[in-house]
Amino acid sequence: MIIYRQAKACDEQLLRTFLYHAIYVPKGCKPPSADIVFTEDFIQYTEAFGTNPLDLGIVAEDNGNPVGAAWVRLMKSYGYVDNDTPELSISLLPEYRGKGIGTVLLFELLNSLKMKNCRYVSLSVHKANTAALM
Repeated sequence: MIIYRQAKACDEQLLRTFLYHAIYVPKGCKPPSADIVFTEDFIQYTEAFGTNPLDLGIVAEDNGNPVGAAWVRLMKSYGYVDNDTPELSISLLPEYRGKGIGTVLLFELLNSLKMKNCRYVSLSVHKANTAALM
């Protein structure tokens, strides 16, 4: 059974794992090294998570094992819009995709943002990613 919980500051490493799974890799291409999440472009998505009032996230767990996460942060990154719009990151382990878990993660996260009076969120998506078509 899938349960959903708020992400905590102690989930920083967990969010790095899901950040890696969120990286778009075109079909037939070799995925980057897992160390990419520690590079300057990516570390800001997870480093010191929970220290900003708009560091919000939801983690999906199956029998206590994390299987997906969705989170937002205010940062100047790929999806930067302005200083009031956090950027969304979301991913699931491959075997948990297509089961509605991501939809629940997104819904719960957007509800958390609404409670913080945050009206907008951005998402950086590679144009070849199927998520860009939604």
